[in-house]
Amino acid sequence: MAKLTYDDFKQRLNIQDVLVDAGYTLNRRDGLRYPSYVRLDSDGRRIRGDKFIVTANGQCCFQPPTQRNYNIIGFIKEHPEMFADYTPGMDKDRLVNLVCNRLLNNPVEDRETKIVTERQPLPAFRLDEYTLHKFEGSNRDSQKPFYPYFKPRGLNLSTQYAFRKDFFLAERTTQGGHVYKNLSFPMTIPGKDDKIVGLEERGRKKQDGTSYKGMARGSNASDGLWMSSPEGTQLKDAKRVFLFESAYDAMAFYQMLIGKDSPLDAADKKELSHGVFASTGGNPSARQLEGLMRTAKEATFHIGFDTDEAGIKFYEQFKALADRENVSRDRIIREEPNEGYKDFNDELLARIERQNNPLNKDNVREDMKEYVDSFRKTPDDIPSAKAVLHPNDEQIDLLPKPLWQLYAHYESLYEDAYTMMHSCLVAPEDKEDAKKDAIAAGKQFTEELSKALGLKEEAEAETDEKKVAAGVDIDSDGNVEVEECDETKHHGMHR
Repeated sequence: MAKLTYDDFKQRLNIQDVLVDAGYTLNRRDGLRYPSYVRLDSDGRRIRGDKFIVTANGQCCFQPPTQRNYNIIGFIKEHPEMFADYTPGMDKDRLVNLVCNRLLNNPVEDRETKIVTERQPLPAFRLDEYTLHKFEGSNRDSQKPFYPYFKPRGLNLSTQYAFRKDFFLAERTTQGGHVYKNLSFPMTIPGKDDKIVGLEERGRKKQDGTSYKGMARGSNASDGLWMSSPEGTQLKDAKRVFLFESAYDAMAFYQMLIGKDSPLDAADKKELSHGVFASTGGNPSARQLEGLMRTAKEATFHIGFDTDEAGIKFYEQFKALADRENVSRDRIIREEPNEGYKDFNDELLARIERQNNPLNKDNVREDMKEYVDSFRKTPDDIPSAKAVLHPNDEQIDLLPKPLWQLYAHYESLYEDAYTMMHSCLVAPEDKEDAKKDAIAAGKQFTEELSKALGLKEEAEAETDEKKVAAGVDIDSDGNVEVEECDETKHHGMHR
């Protein structure tokens, strides 16, 4: 029998055949004109966000909200792990041939895998290759080097102290003389906590905002995980295990729930601190998850994987393995950050930014609260800096007297300047002086208002955007003009 080509596969198979083989089920609720296929969990419920819609010709599909179309070849190559024929590292064209020929009941000739070059196995991880710098709870000098790693992640000193036994700075010098230093989270195998088998590494933040993340050379990331408990609970004794894709996420989750703004009571916080926090360091392996479940036999597992497509798949993988390990579903809890955040560290950073915002109601000066509150859409809303620097007539009256007087002075000068610009009896140099005085008064008002609100930087940013301070730019065209028509004039501030 002649070998079938890609064109043969596309003519003889349709995308629906491939979707079903990949584990998708026809979603009958969407009708038959544009059929859709969804994945179901072990309870028979739809997995949110995992849906493909078949196009009109039945040869392609796409996954909303993206509009990228996949034919049968593209779908198999982009989603190799969904097919039983796939093994890690397999050539994608080989996989397409195996899947399509199997669906067509066309036997494929077995062939030996040729090894072009025999790769030498990587050396096993050795901790003695590194110089370690530890975080000592009683020594502030020992804590300072950790600041550039934890500060950009929003992880405070209390959180660092809680997990201090299970991270360090690891420094290694290569044969070429290069020195590498990273924040390192030691990985151990569940049930074998006495030996470090690798490091989950994180670098300092660079000027472009990126930072290194990865595994130390030779790390056993198939079996090992980072595990830590603020109260020193052993995994075998754990009542709760909190599992994440990174140690940063684990620490962020803890910080948000242990702090003063936490919804937990004292008893729940105590239980939280006695839990074991674990990180897979990226994509979880089956052996990592099985090791956790087999060691923490009585634990409830709180799964804090990311909310992206990969994180959803990892969660389903955990549940499938749990079924195999006879871990009941009532011992598995999905932990997710609030809507709009990919992971818990993202949510923590956003929360800190909000808490530190000068316009947060807790940060506003007492004599400015009524003024700022007039801009809030809800009691907890944080208005924009642009809004609070451009008040209307009623809001001006809510300002403290010194600021109100500055505005009145500016408005008076503006009215004078406007009148002079339309007079034929005033010398041009006098018009220009009046214009400059009005602009200066408006700028002074905005600067003092910014200081009272703690918005100096935001006020400067306004200038950069050609938003003229105090609204002398009446028609918002970016030009400072006081000789504008009466139809556009509305006091001094642009409303």
